[in-house]
Amino acid sequence: MALAATVYKLDLSIADMRRNHYGDYALTLARHPSETESRLMVRALAFALHASEQLSFSRGLSSSDEPALWEQSLSGEQRLWVMLGQPDLKWLKKACGQARQVSLICYGGRQARSWWDENREALARFNNLLITNFDSDAVQRLPHLLTRSMRLQCTVQEDQLWLSSAEDSVALSFEHWQQPDA
Repeated sequence: MALAATVYKLDLSIADMRRNHYGDYALTLARHPSETESRLMVRALAFALHASEQLSFSRGLSSSDEPALWEQSLSGEQRLWVMLGQPDLKWLKKACGQARQVSLICYGGRQARSWWDENREALARFNNLLITNFDSDAVQRLPHLLTRSMRLQCTVQEDQLWLSSAEDSVALSFEHWQQPDA
């Protein structure tokens, strides 16, 4: 018998000073049995960084040909694909060919840095690819905020993100390794 996903409810208030975006979102996150708590929280942060009314979680780990999050137009056009980790270059090439913008969020510390150093030149050709790296030490503290029913506030300013609950908070820095062409 296959293990079932664990469902989390998240009320997320976002204040993103970089994009001038403010909003409240009621989200449902399903954690695949093979997904770590840290990765689940990184998916929530990925939503916060790209939040819009059209952005939604995909089937993620249970479907290997879908990103973690995506934004589609009413006509089915792929506006944004948000991916996590260090995917295969073939997968990134496919995503960059299908979506108007692709955002890759890395969070694996030295492993992510090694992946970036190894693939930097090949990735430079994708002019619609944003690559963001989260501070891995802060990512490891994110599960402290995790409960089955969460109410979190997220503030994004410059290259800093603050995620807080009534009991705890985590400050997380990030850097953009690659920016899309304007």
